[in-house]
Amino acid sequence: MARIKLEFPDNAFSFETRMPVRITDINGANHLGNDALISMLSEARAQFLVEHGIEEADQNGTGIIVTDLATMYRGESFYPDMLRFEVGLRDFNKYGGDFVFRVTKADTGQSVAMAKYGFVFFNYKTREVTPMPESFRARFAG
Repeated sequence: MARIKLEFPDNAFSFETRMPVRITDINGANHLGNDALISMLSEARAQFLVEHGIEEADQNGTGIIVTDLATMYRGESFYPDMLRFEVGLRDFNKYGGDFVFRVTKADTGQSVAMAKYGFVFFNYKTREVTPMPESFRARFAG
């Protein structure tokens, strides 16, 4: 089976946030668990949207839904490391695109992970994929 390889240019990222590795994020191997990292990626995505004044779902019921996730682990992280999450948007299509992430240790810059979330816009009332709102496309795809 082929290995996932994720690489993004430095200009792919337009937002950053920091989060500590909590003791509850540590797995049986005594390092950051993959389930905890995925939760942290979701938090970084949510903070990105809040920073840009975008609600998870608008009053018409349209919001963003994750369609796929790829993660490439590059190094271990331990309690109580502070992690830097860089977030950006790429590869737009009619319905969505990709959130991209670079995760590093805040104090050393050591790489921890690269990831991408595929997303589409989804109408939660009609339960259907819907085209990306033009306001979102104009703001981020331009």
